[in-house]
Formats: sequence, C-alpha cells, structure tokens
Amino acid sequence: MLKEERQNYILGRIRELNKVKSNELALELGVSEDTIRRDLNQLSHNGLILKVHGGALSTHQKLYHYNESSVFNRENKVILAKKVVSLFKDGMTIIMSGGTTNLEVSLLIPDNIKLTIYTYSLSIAMQLTEHPNVDVIIIGGKLDKQALVTVGVNVVKLLSKIKADLCIMGTSGIDVDEGITEVGYEVSFVKRVMIASSRQVVALVTADKLNTTQRYPVCDLFEISKIVTDLDPNDPLLIPYAKKGIEII
Repeated sequence: MLKEERQNYILGRIRELNKVKSNELALELGVSEDTIRRDLNQLSHNGLILKVHGGALSTHQKLYHYNESSVFNRENKVILAKKVVSLFKDGMTIIMSGGTTNLEVSLLIPDNIKLTIYTYSLSIAMQLTEHPNVDVIIIGGKLDKQALVTVGVNVVKLLSKIKADLCIMGTSGIDVDEGITEVGYEVSFVKRVMIASSRQVVALVTADKLNTTQRYPVCDLFEISKIVTDLDPNDPLLIPYAKKGIEII
C-alpha cells in the first residue's frame, strides 16, 4: 500500500472512530508502528489530526449528531445514495439540496475524490466537514429552524452566480404531468434557482415520492437530466418517466 493510500485509510478510521491507536493501525495495515508514527506525525503537521501519545485524535468537534435510526426508509435511501455517488467525478462543482437522502449521499462520498459542494443545508455541511477532500461552501440566509436549511433572498443571490456541474436535488413529490413539487414555497423557489445554475440536474426519488404532488411547483420533467431511485431502473413505475427522455438510474 502506498503512503498516500495508507494515510487516507488512517484519516478514514479517525473520522469513523474519533481516535486511533498506533499499534492497532500497524496490525490493520501490516506495517511497523514506526511507519504509522511517521504517518501520524505528517498528518498532524498538516493539521488533519491531533497526534497524542500512542495514537491520534480527530480535530473535528462533533457539533452535529446524525441519528441514523431516526431516518425514515433509510435502507432504501442508502441504495439510492450509492447510485448518486457513482456520478461524481474528481474536480466537480456540485450544488446539493437538503434532506435525509442527500445526507446519506454526503456520508458515502469516497475519501479520495476532490469536490466543491455548495449547500444550504446545515446538516449536510456539518457532515461534509468530515471529508478530507471536499471544499464545503454553506449558502447563508434565513434559517428554517425545523428543516435546518437556509432560505431567502441571500440564498437565491448566491446560487444564481454559481456554475455547477451537477445539481443533486431531493424531491418531496414527482409526477409525470406535474413535474417536481415541494411542500414549502421558499424551498421550491430556491430549488428553481439551483436548477438554473447547473449543467445537469439529478433528481433523487425514493419509491414513496413517485406519482405524488405537493403544493408548490419546482420544475417540469424536461428540466431534469437524470432520476436516481431506489427501484430497479426497469421497474414499470418508471416507464412513463423514461418515455419523457429522462435517464433512469
């Protein structure tokens, strides 16, 4: 294993456990403790970890606690998130909406991929602080305390200036005739600006959101490049959407 690969592994273990021991890492990686100590010293010098006697600690304070057991339909959202992450390429600029499905996406981004991610979700921004190669830009504005997202004029102004490769957008409802719709007006407006600022729009759709509509329109189906779902792409429920020329993943 190359030094860079070894150090990425160490960073991953520290993000997972918050602390590691040198002797345990040496056993896991099949190298000497001296090699691990040199790795820890270099990572500490770069400000990525806190070196302590016998091991290292994470430099991140866990201000946000992600309670996996509280996420509805989490197993299917993980399936969907794995498909989304496969679309990410090194160097991309991505706009990411809020929601628990996108939170799962943020958890699964490989450590070695470099991205710039704009988001108005505090939860997603906090989760992405754990990633070594993602530059996180939080879009400031009025805070919706229940959803933990920012909304308002400032959010729209900043989003309108971005030129993103991908828009990763959660959905509250999607219908063949009505397109994508949202529960709240302010969020629906922000999502419309996200779409206008992105080269490709990827809609994240769990099966329970298919063929449902909410109060406020976001966009028509022709504005969507891809639909990523927890279903098999050949599922009969998805045929009407495929006929609209949307790629189903």
